[in-house]
Amino acid sequence: MAAPGAPLTVTVTYSNEKHSIQVASQQEDGEPTLQDMAVLIEQVTGVPVPFQKLIYKGRSLKELEQPLSALGVKNGCKVMLIGKRNSPEEEAELKKLKDLEKSVEQIANKLEEVNKEFTSIQKGFLAKDLQAEALKQLDKRIKGTAEQFMKILEQIDAVNLPENFSDCKLKKKGLVKRVQVFLAQCDTIEGNIGQEMDKLQSKNLALAE
Repeated sequence: MAAPGAPLTVTVTYSNEKHSIQVASQQEDGEPTLQDMAVLIEQVTGVPVPFQKLIYKGRSLKELEQPLSALGVKNGCKVMLIGKRNSPEEEAELKKLKDLEKSVEQIANKLEEVNKEFTSIQKGFLAKDLQAEALKQLDKRIKGTAEQFMKILEQIDAVNLPENFSDCKLKKKGLVKRVQVFLAQCDTIEGNIGQEMDKLQSKNLALAE
């Protein structure tokens, strides 16, 4: 019997194909889970995880976060896969969406930087006489970041997918939602920067009087 946390060797049958895979846990000292196995199965068969139906001893395996041992899957056992692999055309569209996802991550990092800098100004970590210029720069950067998100949204929207490209449609929908959340954050931060600039202006006017 395999020691807890040790990789399991599983034979996967799919249509007329047979694949022997070694499932190891992605967590240090953890046990291999159904998710770990499903990801490997996607790599060897091309069937995306959301569209896999895995059958073991006549029952369907569904709880992705469960350790394989809890589902009764042991070293050397056989699992049957039912599911549709993506066509080369769908894979090409999927790659486009994954590239756009990377761009979204990069812009999200810029958003995070602006937010951190703005928070430090709010907490008074910057000399008073430098705040007005710093806020002006942050306002410019947050507007630019929102603009980049809008451009990405247009690019995602331009990816036209046939009805049967289910995996791509799922990815596209998730990506659109994420960009919309980031855009809402941009709006909030831009509004907060504007309020801070107004407060500073009022203080300066009061001092001038």
